[in-house]
Amino acid sequence: MLKDIRLYSLSNLAIWFQEQNEKPFRAKQVYAWLWQKAARDFDEMTNLSLNLRDKLKAEFEIKPIRIHQEQHSKDGTIKTAFKLYDDKLIEGVLIPTDNRATACVSSQVGCSLACTFCATGFLKRERNLDPGEIYDQVVVINRQAEETMDKHLSNIVFMGMGEPLLNYNNVLEAIDKITSPDGLGMSPKRITLSTAGIAKMIKKLGEDKVKFNLALSLHAGNDKKRSEIMPINVHNNLAALMEALEYFYEQTGNQITYEYLLLKGVNDSLKDAAELVELCKKFPVKVNVIEYNKVEGVDYSRTDAQTRDAFVAYLDRNGVNVNVRISRGKDIDAACGQLANKG
Repeated sequence: MLKDIRLYSLSNLAIWFQEQNEKPFRAKQVYAWLWQKAARDFDEMTNLSLNLRDKLKAEFEIKPIRIHQEQHSKDGTIKTAFKLYDDKLIEGVLIPTDNRATACVSSQVGCSLACTFCATGFLKRERNLDPGEIYDQVVVINRQAEETMDKHLSNIVFMGMGEPLLNYNNVLEAIDKITSPDGLGMSPKRITLSTAGIAKMIKKLGEDKVKFNLALSLHAGNDKKRSEIMPINVHNNLAALMEALEYFYEQTGNQITYEYLLLKGVNDSLKDAAELVELCKKFPVKVNVIEYNKVEGVDYSRTDAQTRDAFVAYLDRNGVNVNVRISRGKDIDAACGQLANKG
């Protein structure tokens, strides 16, 4: 059975080359082909001899993701269904704005958290993505940005399918490949990992002194309401999350964002805004207010503009750094909460 070469570290590759009586620098060449040049086939590695390429093919395989379907929104958003080596599907999104090209990537096939407003939450979690599968999404979406926007990706958000902190090691390994000078060389400050809130893993991010930004899908400022819409809150309540986030900030100094999805009549009152203000006083944080995007079979509605504006104005008056995030790609079910592999 062939081995997945992208699961090998540089040092393990070097050991293999040594065992083959090949020069050690060949390992670095192959590693660069895999992680800097995103080679999909050993025959692309043209500075290796044919004999060495044959040796590699006899021992290893590369398991690239493949584009299964692309959908183009009228606002320029591109949603891509990717097929994995085992024929499972995930989705990633290119989100274009005037000055940014953002990749929204997935970390799992499906999701196990069952947030009540999210289409992905209705899928079962089938497996974690490996580092190469996460990395490949970035490579493909970057190519889409170059072709459609004539610019490189400026930002990456882990806000696609799955909970990144339940695939901790693979996500951090993928981020290393994306940010390392031996990989794509992107700045970690351009990367935001979004979590539904797993307190012990947020603390682990702090312990590991990660350099990327963190977003918490908050969506309610009290435990009763948050547990109703996000079952994960039952075992990761707001007190535990605030303690973990404060620790994360103390250890890293990295930006923390609260994502707050407005649901009509559920979490959009001025009382809800006041509870959110209190959670913003504990450490520096910014708030992204998000409009709800319709999900089939879900009984939520979008907050009207007047109520939304009053909510945002209350936050602003109370010193909260708040932005309203306008969803893009709604016409192709590519907006926040809509990824469900319907394509």
